[in-house]
Amino acid sequence: MAGVLDGVRVVEVSMWAMVPAAGAVLAEWGADVVKIESPDGDPVRALVTAGITPDGPRYTWEMWNRGKRAMALDLRHPDAQRIVHQLVAEADVFLTSILPAQRSGLGIDVASIRAANPAIIYAAGTGQGSRGPDADKGGYDGITFWARSGAAAATTTPGTDPVTLPAGAFGDATSGLVLAGGVAAALAKKARTGEGSIVEGSLLATAMWAMQMSITGAAAAGLDEMPRTSRNRPFNVLVNSYPTADGRWVSLCMLQADRFWPGFCAAIGRDDLAADPRFADAKARAANAEACVAELDATFLAEPLAVWRDRLATQDGQWDVLNTVSEVLRDPQVQANQFVHRVRYDGGHELSIVGSPVQFDGTPPTLRPAPEFGADTDAVLESLGWDTDAILEAKIKGAVV
Repeated sequence: MAGVLDGVRVVEVSMWAMVPAAGAVLAEWGADVVKIESPDGDPVRALVTAGITPDGPRYTWEMWNRGKRAMALDLRHPDAQRIVHQLVAEADVFLTSILPAQRSGLGIDVASIRAANPAIIYAAGTGQGSRGPDADKGGYDGITFWARSGAAAATTTPGTDPVTLPAGAFGDATSGLVLAGGVAAALAKKARTGEGSIVEGSLLATAMWAMQMSITGAAAAGLDEMPRTSRNRPFNVLVNSYPTADGRWVSLCMLQADRFWPGFCAAIGRDDLAADPRFADAKARAANAEACVAELDATFLAEPLAVWRDRLATQDGQWDVLNTVSEVLRDPQVQANQFVHRVRYDGGHELSIVGSPVQFDGTPPTLRPAPEFGADTDAVLESLGWDTDAILEAKIKGAVV
């Protein structure tokens, strides 16, 4: 099935994860994405996460660059810049993560790209935004997305070590998806008006979007931060997690607590809690939260997770299980919707790669491997009309790797 962005051409000059993730999403949606790397390559090719270096393809590279084509150019060389401008002249989107102060020296600033194609969409991902005192400062999701946005502080219990990102590139993946959405919106505008937009996304802005319940809520209440609760004293005992006999956890999220309380108590075999005046309604349970949590802890700790799966399924309140990442791969919903894809590589290797979280017309995307370094350089140059001698001369000069 044709992708929704079939026929869209994207030129990408970026590294690490945020903007490459945006390019990967666009490629998954059908765009032809040509990624340009420096002679040293994108450093994410060599990134090791948690000490894991499996035999076969490097998953840190594959996740954010699947489905693209790759060129290797030295953009410090004027001839390499001219190649980029040739590509841009026929493209719909230019995508970059290079710091603003460095772009003009590489011939990829807005003015240079627009000189080659006035109608192109120029999309840039930054750490903190394109204006202000830190506009030229780089960013990583562990500090810019997680720490600076307030997310780390909000998830850390006072007096304990700061909570770190739950996964590598957690903020990059989210921010890249947001930037891809911005590019798609700009493509819609261009289809109507013929005008290209300058699209900007940042790690900080995306994190603040995700944190706005706390940011806006604290500001509205005149507080430095939102009020905190502990597991033993939650605002709502039905929005909490409880341990099971086999060391697992059940997570409840029943926002309409009074509606679900009687059925929940019946399902777990504790009708006495529903009849207890201390727990009669949400106000009473909040006033006696510690006692109520203690009762629920004792109940859930009496049986293993398998029992609670069956019993909770008999009531209408919302709940789920704290899964490990390996369990997520086996989740029947994940498999039924093909949220994860087995991508095959030479040598019999495979990787389980998560697809972008948007599907079109009920059809899961087709994921393709990421390119080897400079794998498509010659083919792309030939498509621009370069012959073998011209390509060889550019390599001798050092413009082409």
